[in-house]
Amino acid sequence: MKKTASAHWEGGLKDGKGHISTESGALKQIPYGFNTRFEGTPGSNPEELIGAAHAGCFSMALSMILGEAGFKPDSIDTTAEVTLDKQPDGFAITAVHLILKAKVPGASDQQFQELANKAKAGCPVSKVLNAKISLDATLQS
Repeated sequence: MKKTASAHWEGGLKDGKGHISTESGALKQIPYGFNTRFEGTPGSNPEELIGAAHAGCFSMALSMILGEAGFKPDSIDTTAEVTLDKQPDGFAITAVHLILKAKVPGASDQQFQELANKAKAGCPVSKVLNAKISLDATLQS
């Protein structure tokens, strides 16, 4: 299975602008740029997209793991706080903090904590930083 997203960019880092789209159409030419990433201007940025992907993936993984353990959640609400830090060689995403609130009838706190940690370790987006990264680069004139 492959899913795709695309980005278009024009101009330099600080004066440039771009847009992000997804194959599904969930995102269609959403604006992003230096100002939306670092200055709070309306639009998107890669870090919030990673956070949304992580929160969504983790919530689904937890639902699956709870089901395998015999529990059916009433609700799972996850927020992902993505930290972007300046490093000597540029910027890096250094941490993602997941904040989970869930209603799971019949689960003890110990069971819930164990299963939530299993979901944190096993969700595909949690594993993404260990993924092989490949690139096809085309310079157009």
